[in-house]
Amino acid sequence: MGSVNTDRDCNQALNLQDKHDQENKGHLSLRIWVETKKLWQIAGPAMFSLMALFSMNMITQAFAGHLGDVKLAAISIANFAIVGFNYGLLVRYHMLGIYMQRSWIVLFLCCFLLLPFYVFATPLLKRLGQPDEVAELSGVVALWLIPLHFSFAFLFPLRTFLQSQLKNQVTAWVSLVSLGINALTSWLFVDVLHFGIVGVAMALDISWWALILGLFVYTSCGWCPSTWTGFSVQAFSGLWEFVKLSAASGIMLCLENWYYRILILMTGHLKNATLDVDAFSVCMSTIGWEFMIPLAFFAATGVRVSNELGAGNGKAAKFATVVSVAQTAITGFIFCILIMILKNKIALVFTSNPDVIHEVDNLSLLLAISILLNSVQPVLSGAAVGSGSQAKVAYVNLGCYYIIGLPLGFLMGWVFKLGIKGVWSGMIFGGTFTQTITLAIITIKFNWDKEAEKAWDRVDKWSASKSNDQLKAQH
Repeated sequence: MGSVNTDRDCNQALNLQDKHDQENKGHLSLRIWVETKKLWQIAGPAMFSLMALFSMNMITQAFAGHLGDVKLAAISIANFAIVGFNYGLLVRYHMLGIYMQRSWIVLFLCCFLLLPFYVFATPLLKRLGQPDEVAELSGVVALWLIPLHFSFAFLFPLRTFLQSQLKNQVTAWVSLVSLGINALTSWLFVDVLHFGIVGVAMALDISWWALILGLFVYTSCGWCPSTWTGFSVQAFSGLWEFVKLSAASGIMLCLENWYYRILILMTGHLKNATLDVDAFSVCMSTIGWEFMIPLAFFAATGVRVSNELGAGNGKAAKFATVVSVAQTAITGFIFCILIMILKNKIALVFTSNPDVIHEVDNLSLLLAISILLNSVQPVLSGAAVGSGSQAKVAYVNLGCYYIIGLPLGFLMGWVFKLGIKGVWSGMIFGGTFTQTITLAIITIKFNWDKEAEKAWDRVDKWSASKSNDQLKAQH
């Protein structure tokens, strides 16, 4: 009888444990669903906008690639190296209201200072070792991309101005319209009017300025009444202090942005330079387009982590990071599989040259690995940034890229004579892989509760200071 009672008690205990486990699973599923909705509310519009903007560059390369191999190499170097180099310099200044106008002034002046890179692109590229034919055509394209260069001065502050007010959906819809304009003008200038590679550059200029016009109309015509009160002469005050304030972070951002720009210039020194540049630019375009997904989650993770830490909830910040990393990792894995399945068809979007298609096919494994690593790394960076560890992330990135990645890429590409595969492998495993592992270790060892306490203390101090200021104002 005692044995029967014992068995019954054990069964009841097991049933209670099963019920508890099921409730926990249900609770966990609900938490994941709620966190996913919060992440996608931020990441979704940003992702749509970023992918639309990057698709303009892909359309430009696709039209140029079907005009010829040298034209594909020229537009790739002009767009990735020259425009991308200056993009890194101009992206760093952004604030609200009067500060947005101040950003326009500073960036517009910077654009003039950077004009020599466009005007003297041909001799500069030749000095950097690019083939003469590619360098000369890249110089022509660079001159036609000067309007695009000046568009950055207005776009970056406008975009950040709207994002800071949670108006990402506006940016997404205007970006979609600009993408349609880019596709239409590219077809018109290349296939109908036969302007060639100059037409491709003109289409890119028009579409980016259409984007700026759309965002400015929304900003200035009453949809941002609290933050936009018209142009002001106050924007001209404190310009030098404004420059100095952004200089340090700007340099860090530039060095991170230039990493892969340097890589595409390095391929110009290889034996089959034009072929290697064409193949690598196709791979970079594919990586860049997919990278817009984790880049959107970078921003979303930073916002979610900072919000939860500010509320004193360290566990929720950690949970948001785990959910975000899991979702981007799954996305990266899916793209990896697609790359390996479509490896001999990816380049068909950009070119019909069988040599370039074959070379991209050979690089598909490295392409898949890069996409997988780049799907995780930005989210880990976003978590660190959201916790206020921007400086640590910057030093990790720079150390992995320039102290490990670039030297290893050079060693494998030229010393061991492995060509473009060696250069890219060295930079992937020396730079991106090391960076991802380092950031993962930092995130795992992160004391979320302690950081939540720090953030809560900062919020309390700020609230107390604000209350004191209000009391003083009343008296």
